[in-house]
Amino acid sequence: MKKLKTPVSLLLFVLFLPLFSFCQNMEDVEITTEKLTDNIYALFGRGGNIGLCVGEDGAILIDDQYAPLTEKISAAIAEITDKPVKFLINTHWHGDHTGGNENFGKKGALIFAQENVRNRMSKEQLREPERPNVPASPKVALPVVTFKEDLTFHLNGEEILVFHIHHAHTDGDAIVYFPKSNVIHMGDTFFNGRFPFIDLNSGGGVDGMIRAANKVLFLADDETKIIPGHGKVAGKPELRTFRDMLLSVRDRVKKAIKDGKSLEEIKTAGLTKEYEGWGSGFINPERFMEILYTDLSK
Repeated sequence: MKKLKTPVSLLLFVLFLPLFSFCQNMEDVEITTEKLTDNIYALFGRGGNIGLCVGEDGAILIDDQYAPLTEKISAAIAEITDKPVKFLINTHWHGDHTGGNENFGKKGALIFAQENVRNRMSKEQLREPERPNVPASPKVALPVVTFKEDLTFHLNGEEILVFHIHHAHTDGDAIVYFPKSNVIHMGDTFFNGRFPFIDLNSGGGVDGMIRAANKVLFLADDETKIIPGHGKVAGKPELRTFRDMLLSVRDRVKKAIKDGKSLEEIKTAGLTKEYEGWGSGFINPERFMEILYTDLSK
């Protein structure tokens, strides 16, 4: 039987179809803004929530979603300020928070992150078995200033405190605190009203997530505005609810493991029954049980 050759055009179509579909999906994304104070905003689109601080020293961006959204994000920023994005802070390495790094880096933004973020972005990263690995980022997308534990900016009339939380969502999480304006960006250490993704392959763990919530609950007061990695801008009550969920579900899974329950038994035991609706995001209750079981079985 004669072997048919696959046309090059068809081969290219198959190879680039996922990327084409991804970009097409971004065409319908609208970037919306929410003013939190006179000079701090939250931006929403697709991926992680963005923080923006504006003033005489330029625009400071916290995370930047996906690369195809950069022009839309830039347009939304231009509606707020005519200053360029001079500083970009990454809360962790995931692509829905750092996908625009290359574009903003080429525009001259100076990128900052915890040192593990640069380490992970510099080389191929493993993902869940059913998802492809993440390739190393180009040099221009990498943070050029890294820190181990904390960092302070004195810009736009703000003292901006950036501090590392160990082994929470990942091993490189940073929380950004504006004491004067009473605003905190928590990155993916906080998913408001939904079960979080805890990236165990990147050094994350539920106990670190709880530590992050406890630290911010200590810093916050009843007027603090908290930007989560995903979900609506919150306050102290919503963060406390999230922390309490982590505590109670973690302890239930831990007890079930101690009692000899299998993962399948735990997934059907209704351990998240009072959190109906929390599984409407990226992580459903069954996936959340898998994450906690894997983490707590170590």
